[in-house]
Amino acid sequence: MRKSKPVIKYRRKKQGKTSYKKRLNMLKSGLPRLVIRISSNEILVQCIEYFPDGDRVVFACHSKQLQKLGWKAHRTNAPAAYLIGYLCGKKVKEQKKKLIFDTNKSNITKGSNVYAALKGVLDAGLDVIHSEEIFPKLDRISGKHIEEYANKIKGTDAYNKQFSSYIKNGFSPEDIQKHFEEIKQKIDSKA
Repeated sequence: MRKSKPVIKYRRKKQGKTSYKKRLNMLKSGLPRLVIRISSNEILVQCIEYFPDGDRVVFACHSKQLQKLGWKAHRTNAPAAYLIGYLCGKKVKEQKKKLIFDTNKSNITKGSNVYAALKGVLDAGLDVIHSEEIFPKLDRISGKHIEEYANKIKGTDAYNKQFSSYIKNGFSPEDIQKHFEEIKQKIDSKA
């Protein structure tokens, strides 16, 4: 008979993945959690509720859903983060009104794309406890910084290298603010 390995209590704490003290405080609130995770190529926004037998994802939006709406730019920049948060907020708005923001043990920088996604969720009408100074500037959310940089290096090899995925999709990065507004209007019309 094989001996099974003993289960290490608080394994996720030992690995640095979960702060159980912070998690307990969130669970005591009784509110569903808003979780935003960003990898190098994707953004995931989830609404998660606690149940004694395990957490359940009530709703999730993935950055690939932006492509289905016609998004041609990169899926993890600030405008994409805002739009995926906005899309999730519009869809969850019917079910939940108040959420608590769960950053887990992530060190998130003020003005980052995570906060751009949170701004999208808030603009869609959901109530999430937050501080106003954490959000990126509106110019950054709309993609103005991308337009300015694209105009600055246009005609160089750096332009073709930096915006190769945009060019492959037949999209000009100089039009990102206009494209951002078009996708936002599509989200509004579908919600």
